[in-house]
Amino acid sequence: MSRISNSQYLRSKQYHNSTNLEARIALHARFSLNPHGWQHWVFDQLSLSPGCRVLELGCGPGTLWLENLERLPQIEEIILSDFSSGMVAQAQKNLAGRMAAARFQTIDAQSIPYREASFDSVIANHMLYHLPERGRALAEIRRVLKPGGQLYATTGGVQHMSELYELVQSFDPEVAANGWYQEPIDFTLENGQVQMSSWFRTIELRRYVDALVVTEVEPLVDYILSTVRLSLRQERRSDLSSFIRYQMKNNGGSIRITKDSGMFIAWV
Repeated sequence: MSRISNSQYLRSKQYHNSTNLEARIALHARFSLNPHGWQHWVFDQLSLSPGCRVLELGCGPGTLWLENLERLPQIEEIILSDFSSGMVAQAQKNLAGRMAAARFQTIDAQSIPYREASFDSVIANHMLYHLPERGRALAEIRRVLKPGGQLYATTGGVQHMSELYELVQSFDPEVAANGWYQEPIDFTLENGQVQMSSWFRTIELRRYVDALVVTEVEPLVDYILSTVRLSLRQERRSDLSSFIRYQMKNNGGSIRITKDSGMFIAWV
């Protein structure tokens, strides 16, 4: 099984806490070209009416809500959930006392513990590609949505962050082979609509236009190491830093990385 959809690996290594995810978020926050950030854009796409009930699957540390607190309507209830209890604990810590409608719960998206037609909206932000039984999860999401409800599912395209893998491959093929991005995701902007079509009557794709121009070495090193299952010795980390510094210098002081992300909005 791919590590991207291996729940034991994800829960115990990648997402036992928010450290790896926050290293990735930090790189995007600092070096993205689009001044309208990803979390703001995602929130722009949501139709959250006063009094609605919302379920977020894969909430991580709650970043979507942290960055949009001032924009929240009077929602009846938002269940912020993740399959990692560490992530749920971090989201609860980050949002404690700041989001009255929030409830926090550890949930496996393949077995959602709510009755049929419980929610007006379900949000799945860059997480459906982690699920080994994605069809089962989509059926569960469809089940808990009210008639006319929406699923908001974000993911990446096949070219998303492609230069990152090429960079690490040039540095050390062994490190690249043990990295996150050597295993392509199988729920993408190119094929996601087909995968969702058995459960949703109408599906719309919206793309977010952006790229990274990275001008500092260490944030990129942190990002790369957050994706690698090997624990690199300090000297190898130093070698990686020197390699990236050299590549930046040869490229005029920066490294450009493709971003290709977007959202499917699916209606019941």
